[in-house]
Amino acid sequence: METRISSAKKEVIISDKRPTVLIGERINPTGKPKLAAALQTGDLEIVRQEAINQVKVGADILDVNVGSATVDEVALLPKAVKAVTEVVDVPLCLDSANAKALEAAIKVYKGKPLVSSVTGQEISLKEILPLVKEYQTAVIGLTMDDAGIPTDATNRVAIAHKIVNEAAKLGIPREDIVIDCLAMTVGADNRAGIATIEAIMKVRTELGVNQTLGASNVSFGLPDRPLINTTFLAIVIAGGVNCPIVDVAKVLPVIRATDLILGRDQYAMRYIEAYRQRQKQQQ
Repeated sequence: METRISSAKKEVIISDKRPTVLIGERINPTGKPKLAAALQTGDLEIVRQEAINQVKVGADILDVNVGSATVDEVALLPKAVKAVTEVVDVPLCLDSANAKALEAAIKVYKGKPLVSSVTGQEISLKEILPLVKEYQTAVIGLTMDDAGIPTDATNRVAIAHKIVNEAAKLGIPREDIVIDCLAMTVGADNRAGIATIEAIMKVRTELGVNQTLGASNVSFGLPDRPLINTTFLAIVIAGGVNCPIVDVAKVLPVIRATDLILGRDQYAMRYIEAYRQRQKQQQ
């Protein structure tokens, strides 16, 4: 199963037969007051710099999200997309819950983007999937529906099946759907981590689609979050996640080591290169 994402100059292939693809999460105002304030004034310089920095440390795809209560996403998201593509050549994940903002961004994007996201909610399926079909993009499917996020693996997998089936009715190929089984904080529910892991493994077995995950949610509210996040990442990558949404600079070493152990790094070349880069930065 290969999901192909492209910019005007570069193609990235997501597949469980290839090294893990890293989607950089930093262009998102949630929890970043400086970025949020800049977006409110239309200042995109921080967005450009974040894009450059993330690609420099190893991001393969960049998530672009400008959503906040005081921002006109329909106007700002396409501007942010243009700003990012002016300074880096990697493909983008266009991230918004607003269908009109997504369409506006898709229209200015050169290439085949990953769209984030569709859910099992009826209104989401009706608004987002037709865009995916019309513009021939790839799409992230979140395993939540009108009842919220199921706490168990079985119901999350059922939603994944629903998204894939509804997409198929429109002629959207399965390889253009990337499922996100949704990480929840283990600080609130000690079974949250295992529920996500079980869902990921079932989706891989039953649907065979590529999978993403915003892994850092698992550690929310707990001390030493990087330790939890990197441990969780290694487990979910082994389970079936092959394009996680991450802060690349913080997790690259563990992802390179995980790929090495899983046989996705011939002669350990990517692992060694990442090690050498860290050594240079420490000098």
